[in-house]
Amino acid sequence: MTWEPQAEGLQQIISILKESQSPDTATQMAVQMKLEEFNRYPDFNNYLIYVLTKLKTEDEPTRSLSGLILKNNIRMHGSTLQPEIVEYIKHECLQAVGDASPLIRATVGILITTIASNGGLQNWPQLLPSLCDMLDNQDYNVCEGAFSALQKICEDSAEILDSAALNRPLNVMIPKFLQYFKHNSPKIRSHAIACINQFIINRSQALMLHIDAFIENLFNLSSDEDHEVRKNVCHGLVMLLEVRMDRLMPHMSQIIEYMLLRTQDSDEGVALEASEFWLSLAEQSICKDVLAPYLPQLAPVLVRGMRYSEIDIILLKGNVEEDDMVPDREEDIRPRFHKSRTHTIKSGEANQAAGGEDDDDEFDDGLDDDSSLSEWNLRKCSAAALDVLANVFREDSLPIVLPILKDTLFHQEWVIKESGVLALGAIAEGCMEGMIPHLPELIPYLISCLSDKKALVRSITCWTLSRYANWVVNQPHDQYLKPLMEELLKRILDSNKRVQEAACSAFATLEEEACTELVPYLEYILKTLVFAFSKYQHKNLLILYDAVGTLADSVGHHLNKPQYIDILMPPLIEKWNLLKDDDKDLFPLLECLSSIATALQSGFLPYCDPVYRRCISLIEQTINQEMLCKQNHTFDHPDKERMIVALDLLSGLAEGLDRHIETLVANSNIMHLLYQCMQDVLPEVRQSSFALLGDLTKACFPHVHPFMAEFFPILGQNLNPDFISVCNNATWAIGEICMKLGEETKQYIHLVLTDLFIIINRPNTPKTLLENTAITIGRLGYVCPVEVAPYLPEFVRQWCTSLRHIRDNDEKDSAFRGMCHMITVNPAGVVPDFIFFCDAIASWVSPPQDLHQMIQKILHGFKTQVGEENWRRFVEQFPSSLAERLVTMYQI
Repeated sequence: MTWEPQAEGLQQIISILKESQSPDTATQMAVQMKLEEFNRYPDFNNYLIYVLTKLKTEDEPTRSLSGLILKNNIRMHGSTLQPEIVEYIKHECLQAVGDASPLIRATVGILITTIASNGGLQNWPQLLPSLCDMLDNQDYNVCEGAFSALQKICEDSAEILDSAALNRPLNVMIPKFLQYFKHNSPKIRSHAIACINQFIINRSQALMLHIDAFIENLFNLSSDEDHEVRKNVCHGLVMLLEVRMDRLMPHMSQIIEYMLLRTQDSDEGVALEASEFWLSLAEQSICKDVLAPYLPQLAPVLVRGMRYSEIDIILLKGNVEEDDMVPDREEDIRPRFHKSRTHTIKSGEANQAAGGEDDDDEFDDGLDDDSSLSEWNLRKCSAAALDVLANVFREDSLPIVLPILKDTLFHQEWVIKESGVLALGAIAEGCMEGMIPHLPELIPYLISCLSDKKALVRSITCWTLSRYANWVVNQPHDQYLKPLMEELLKRILDSNKRVQEAACSAFATLEEEACTELVPYLEYILKTLVFAFSKYQHKNLLILYDAVGTLADSVGHHLNKPQYIDILMPPLIEKWNLLKDDDKDLFPLLECLSSIATALQSGFLPYCDPVYRRCISLIEQTINQEMLCKQNHTFDHPDKERMIVALDLLSGLAEGLDRHIETLVANSNIMHLLYQCMQDVLPEVRQSSFALLGDLTKACFPHVHPFMAEFFPILGQNLNPDFISVCNNATWAIGEICMKLGEETKQYIHLVLTDLFIIINRPNTPKTLLENTAITIGRLGYVCPVEVAPYLPEFVRQWCTSLRHIRDNDEKDSAFRGMCHMITVNPAGVVPDFIFFCDAIASWVSPPQDLHQMIQKILHGFKTQVGEENWRRFVEQFPSSLAERLVTMYQI
C-alpha cells in the first residue's frame, strides 16, 4: 500500500482545487476541462485521496473538495478503475475515518458509502467489521466518524444489509447499535437511533427480534436534551406506528401524550417530525378510539402550529404589500406538467375529471409559498394533520374546533387571524355537514377578509373560500356567489402577486363548481381576466392561462358569442405571435387555446389556420430532432412535451371544429405524423396520439380510412392495461373507428378482441377503462355481431355491470344496440347472466324509441322462452326497485 505523490503533480492538483472554489463561471469551465484531462491519468485518484486524508497542512474546504471530486469519479468511472487503486483508496478511507476535523470525517463517510454502493458491500468484506470495531474506540473522533459512515451505509444499502448475500450482518449490527443509545455523547446517540430507524419500514428480521428492546430504549431517550436525538426518537415512533402498531398499543396513551409535548417542541425540526405522527395515526383504524380523549388538547396545538413564524414572514416578504410591478426571477417559476388528454365517459353520478384514475387528491392547502418555503414545514404539516383528523372525526370534532376558530378568526393580530382562516379551510372537507349552519355567517365574513390590509390574509382567504365553493354555488346567487365572484375578480387584479396567484386558483375552482351558472356574468369575468393579461408578471401569467382554459371548459358553447370572442381572442393571439416555438410558455397557452377551441366550436374558425399549422410544425420539429439524435448522439434529445401539447390542441380543434377541420387535414401531412407518434416510446405521446386519432375519426373519417391496415395493428399492441391512459385512449379510438368502418372492421377484429376481453375481466381495472372497454366491445358487436356474439358468456356479466352507471348518450346508445344485435345472434350466450342484462337496461332514463323496441323484444322473447311460471320465479330474485322499473319502462 505504499504510494507517494510527486511534488509537481501535487502542486498542480492543489492549484486546480483552489481555482474551482472561484465564483467566476469562466474559471469554473476551465477547471472542468482540466479535471477531465487529469482523469486520463490513472493515479489522479490517488492524488485526490492523498489530499483528503494525508495533506493536513492544507485548509479543510480544499481537502474536502478533493474527496468530493473523488466521490464523483468513483460514481462515474468506478467500474473501470484499476483494482490496486481502489484498494489504496479503501485503505486510506478506513485510516482517516477518525480525522480530527468533522468536515473531513463527514467527507470520508460519503466516500466510503459511495464505494460500497458502487462496488457492492460484498466486495469490501472488511468494511462493516472494521467500522463496528471502531465504535468501541476510546477516541471520540474515531467512534463518531465510524458511526457517521455506518449511518450513511444504512441509508444507502438497507436492503442488502438485511440479505443472505452478506451473511446477515444486521444480526450483529442491531444489538451493537442498541448499546449506544446510552452513550454520553448526543451525536453518538443520534447516530445510533438513525441507523436502526433505516430498518423499520422494511420490517428487517434482525430488528423485529429486538423490537421490544428498541422501543424501550426509544422511550428512555424521549426527554433527551439534544434536539437531534428527540427528532430521531419521534421519527422512529412515527414509522413504528405503521409497521408495529401491535407493540405500541400497550403504551399508546403515553406515546400520544409524548407526541403532544414534542409537537410543541422549541426546536422546529422536532416539532415537524412529531406532527407527522398525527398524519400517520389518522391512517390507522384505531385513530378515533385512541385519540378522542386527547383531541381537545391536540386541536389548539395544531392551529398554533399553522401560524407563520417570524422567519417565514421575512422569507415570504410578508411585509411587502405591493409587488405587482416587480418582475419574477426565472428560478422562482416552477416547472409545469401537462396532463395529456384522456377520453372519459360521463357517469351517472358525477362528472369525473378527465384522467381521474390517477388523480391523487393531495391536500393542497394553498400554501405553496415561494421556492424558499415550498418544502414541507410545520405550518403545512399542522394544516394537513387538522385536515386528515377532520376527515376521521367529522362533525364530532366541531365542539372542539369551533371555539378555537371563534378565537382566531376574529383576532386583532393578523398572524393569528390568518392561521384561523387556514384552519377553517383545512376542516372544510371533513366537517362540511356540520359547518353548513355556520356558513351563512362565515362566508360573508370571509368575503370581507378578501379586502384585509395584509396580503397574506387576503391570499389564504382566497384558498379557504374555494374549499366552500360547492356550498356557495348551491345558494341563491345574489346572496353569496355574486359578491364572492366580484371580490375574487378584484383580487385577481390585486397589487400583490401572491394574492393574484391565490385568487386565480380559487377562481378556477369556483368555475369548475359553478359551470354554466357563470354565464350571466361572462362579460365582466372576461374583461377582468383580459385586463390581468396586461398586468401580470411571468409566473402568474401561466396560472391565468389555466383560469381562462377552465372558464372555457366550464361554460362550453355559451362562450361562442361575438362580443365574448372579441374580448378574449385578441390578447391571446397577441401572446401567441410573440412566443417562439422553443419557449416553455407556449405549452400553457396551447392548453388554454385547446379548451377555448373546444368551447367556441365554429367560433374558433377565424383563428384555426395559424394555430393548426403551428401545431403540425411543432410535431414535425420534434420528430426530426429525434431522428437527428438517433443518427448522431451529440444532438440533444428533443423535449417531447411540446409534441404532446400540440397533439392535444389538435384534438381540441378536431372536437371543436368537427367537419370544418377537413380542409386543414386535407392540406397537411398529419396522418403520416400521427403514424409516427402512435409508435413513440413515450407512453404520454401515444396516449395523446390515440386521443387525436379518435377525434379525427369522428370529424373527418375519409382522411383516416386509407391508413386502417397500418393503424389497427398498432392499436392492438397498445391494449396493455399496465399503461392505463394509453390503453384507455386506444380502446376508445377503436370504438370510434369501427362505427365509421362498419362491416369492413371484420378483417381487423382479430387484432383487438382477445385483449379487450382480458381487460374487461381483469380485477381492479379502473372504472374509466372498464367503461370504455365495454362500449368498444358493444360497438364491435354492433358492426360485426356474428364475429363477437359467440364470446358473449366471456364478457356479458362484466359488460352489464360496467355500463349501468353511465348517463344516456351516443356511446351508450351504440354499445347497447351492439349488445341487442349479439343477443339476437346468440340468445343462449346471455341466459346465465340475464339478470345482469335486466339491471343494465334499467339504467336508461329515456332510450331512443327503436332501441327501446329492440330491448323490449329481447325481454318478451326471453319470457316466452322460459314460460310464465319460470319468469315469475326469475323476477322474484330481483330487487323490488329493479322489477318495478322494468315494468314501467318495458311493460313486462
